[in-house]
Amino acid sequence: MLFLARMDVTFPESMTAETKAEFQVKEKEYSGNLQREGRMRDIWRVVGEYANYSVYDVADNDELHTILSGFPMYPYMDIKVTPLAKHPNSIK
Repeated sequence: MLFLARMDVTFPESMTAETKAEFQVKEKEYSGNLQREGRMRDIWRVVGEYANYSVYDVADNDELHTILSGFPMYPYMDIKVTPLAKHPNSIK
């Protein structure tokens, strides 16, 4: 199943730059593994925002929930998920 997820990150103002940097390192490793496994097909930055759109190819809702809740920044994310279906006009 394909899902589109928009993830917006908001850190607390009290969080230090050092702690944010640590989260970014962990996040890069986690998302890199998902991409290598093929479970995260794409990731796109939203220009001018601390947000992204990602496309996931997973078995079901439960797998997606496990993946999303495994992100190190999950406690600071607002996530919107949209299930995707093949468009009849797609030539792929």
